[in-house]
Amino acid sequence: MLPAQLLRNENELAVIKAIAQSGNDGPVLMLNLNRYKAGSGFPGDGIHGDYIAGLERFLPAVGGRILWRQPVHGQAVGEQNIDEILAAWYPSHQSFLDLSTAPGAAENYRLRGECVAYAVIHRCSGDQFPFSPSS
Repeated sequence: MLPAQLLRNENELAVIKAIAQSGNDGPVLMLNLNRYKAGSGFPGDGIHGDYIAGLERFLPAVGGRILWRQPVHGQAVGEQNIDEILAAWYPSHQSFLDLSTAPGAAENYRLRGECVAYAVIHRCSGDQFPFSPSS
C-alpha cells in the first residue's frame, strides 16, 4: 500500500479510465514533480538510485519509458518544494492504468514509498513534440 501522499487522485483516475475505455485512447505524458526523503540518496544513489533503475526497467512492461528527468535547482515563481521533474511517456492511458499490475510493480511502488516524500503527477498530451518518443 502506498503512503497517503502518493495515492492516485480518484477523480482523475476516473477520467483516465473513461479515456481508456472510450475508443479514442492515445499517448499520454505524465509529468512527475517529486520531492525525496532525506537520506534517500537523491540524486541517483541509495534507495533513489534503486527506484530510478527499477522504474527504467519497469515502465517498458506497459510500453512506457522515461523521456527525461532533471533536478530542480530553484523556483522563479510560486512555492512548491520539489527535487526532480521526471517525464514518463505511455502509449495510452490504458498502459498507465496497467502499470499498477505489471511485473515489478510491487517492488517499484515499495521503493517509491521509501524514497518519495511528496509527488504530484500532471497528465499531459503524449503525442506532441517534444513528448513523442519517436521524436
